[in-house]
Amino acid sequence: MVIPALPIPPVLDARGLQKHYPLRNGWLRAPQTVRALDGVDFTLCAGRTLAVVGESGCGKTTLARLLTLIEQPTAGTLVVDGRDITGMDPQAHALLRQRVQIVFQNPFSSLNPRKTLAAILDEPLAINTRQSAAERRDRVDTLMQQVGLRKEQADRFPHMFSGGQRQRIAIARAMALNPAVVIADEPVSALDVSIQAQILNLFMDLQEEFGTAYVFISHNLSVVEHVAHEVLVMYLGKVVEFGTRQSVFATPLHPYTQALLSASPTLDPALQRKVIPIQGELPSPLAPPSGCAFHPRCPQAVSRCRDEAPQLRDVGGQRVACHRV
Repeated sequence: MVIPALPIPPVLDARGLQKHYPLRNGWLRAPQTVRALDGVDFTLCAGRTLAVVGESGCGKTTLARLLTLIEQPTAGTLVVDGRDITGMDPQAHALLRQRVQIVFQNPFSSLNPRKTLAAILDEPLAINTRQSAAERRDRVDTLMQQVGLRKEQADRFPHMFSGGQRQRIAIARAMALNPAVVIADEPVSALDVSIQAQILNLFMDLQEEFGTAYVFISHNLSVVEHVAHEVLVMYLGKVVEFGTRQSVFATPLHPYTQALLSASPTLDPALQRKVIPIQGELPSPLAPPSGCAFHPRCPQAVSRCRDEAPQLRDVGGQRVACHRV
């Protein structure tokens, strides 16, 4: 008798996630609303990597702030490690925040310049655990070894490390409390290309060892293709395409995804795509276009795109919001 495997519960489950910011223009003008995030749905299971891609201003960082519980969503639901954050009391909220950590883009500005490496890694343990000083020292040594730092470097300050080493410190700090999810916000964009590969491999090795889930925010599609399991493409606060890495890169459905991939450089002539130009700039979230937000820049737009906003729907195993698909 074969016992069917139980489904793996997601560590992140977002449904209709929204974040709106009211903007006051003075007492004589009506207030406006910035729809930074306007209805995002996805699930993420342990040991998987979700890549979030899109232009600057599409809502990637706002999404990261919601996932790390820095801000509360305006609407929608967000379930983190099996617990809904909606209406959660502050104490439970603080405990749940330990399960989600973040690695920032600039490793130098994210580290305290007045603290040594050992003190930086010890701080989250001292605040959030009841471990003794000896236990914390052992944990710090283990973290340094896991990210490829030497024990004799423990008494050095951040300015004494290279950019790649600083990012290793940031990753070690994020992993100190054994989080279920790590949000990586452009974690390699400030590093040399040769160092980028080392940091990406470190992320993947830690995921394989501990089963940590990643939300990997990046504009570099070559990096995304290397690390992601699923890809979520955003435009002006909304999801326009979602699917597995293989399906999105092999058969992109949305014109915006096609344009992004066509602009991604490759060294293999057989994989080069014809560049699809996108005219204009990203519209203001204060005054988004009617219908499909991408239609003013879309080379495939028709009159329906101007009048009716497309809904995210399943097409051949991918989810896409486009009338032309």
